[in-house]
Amino acid sequence: MIRKLASGEYRLYSRKANPKTGKRRNLGTFRSRAAAEKHEREVQYFKRH
Repeated sequence: MIRKLASGEYRLYSRKANPKTGKRRNLGTFRSRAAAEKHEREVQYFKRH
């Protein structure tokens, strides 16, 4: 899940909430939305290989 921050950057969050904190894990902050989307695809690939 990608959200735009007040600073103009984009942050990638995990899809599920972390059971310990009740919040989503930060999976990286990126300058552009395209970079965040690219990393999201890489994460999904890694989870299944």
